[in-house]
Amino acid sequence: MTTAYTERPIGALIVDAATAPYWNAAKEGVLKIKRCTACARPHFYPRALCPFCLGDTEWIDCAGKGEIYSVSVTRRAGPIPYAIAYVRLDEGVTMLTNIVNCDLDALRIGDRVKLVFKPAEGGGQVPMFKPE
Repeated sequence: MTTAYTERPIGALIVDAATAPYWNAAKEGVLKIKRCTACARPHFYPRALCPFCLGDTEWIDCAGKGEIYSVSVTRRAGPIPYAIAYVRLDEGVTMLTNIVNCDLDALRIGDRVKLVFKPAEGGGQVPMFKPE
């Protein structure tokens, strides 16, 4: 059975002081992650302290390319099937996201993907990925 991608609504974002730089960048079409200023290791999800050495962190831009580490197509959570996946970014971090604009049954671990943004209610943009 082939399942083509269909747009599904994305709820309004929850933005606070800690996540505002991430969501503001997404509105501009930029994916940001955090990098430690002490050990220089990037990480995702964004946190104030490095999860590796507890050093301070800074925001950096991502190229928006990576590969599918794990993927699952969900068909029973609502009327519109979707793919949820872990994507390993070329920067070395792994993020939980959706794979969109594709044949959901054709997705495979190791497939290369690139960044796209999908609109959320209230005007925000959510980073997701589509096959390259």
